[in-house]
Amino acid sequence: QVQLVESGGGLVQAGGSLRLSCAVSGRTFSRYAMGWFRRAPGKEREFVAGISGSGGITYYADSVKGRFTISRDNAKNTLYLQMNSLKPEDTAVYYCAGGTNGGSYYYTQKYDYWGQGTQVTVSS
Repeated sequence: QVQLVESGGGLVQAGGSLRLSCAVSGRTFSRYAMGWFRRAPGKEREFVAGISGSGGITYYADSVKGRFTISRDNAKNTLYLQMNSLKPEDTAVYYCAGGTNGGSYYYTQKYDYWGQGTQVTVSS
């Protein structure tokens, strides 16, 4: 059973930064494509960023490109999301996800495992 546990969320002022982490159990972390999604109040879950198993390929939603950076440390079984220049519209619950399915990183069907989420609140 693979478990994903996010941490690092919190309250920050607009323009500030946060770094989310996602600790993944198991010995095959490097096999998994990983992603970050978020769900804002009253909205559907949306893709934020994705990264290949080796970390060599990354994907970003247009809304976060240039502000957020996804990375992973396969030796530590940990996924990260560095969020800079945060805006109030970034307020959401952020989820990490991992999987070995084919298809686009942008869609939830690629991912088999999900964390419980961590709240990020950006005040104006």
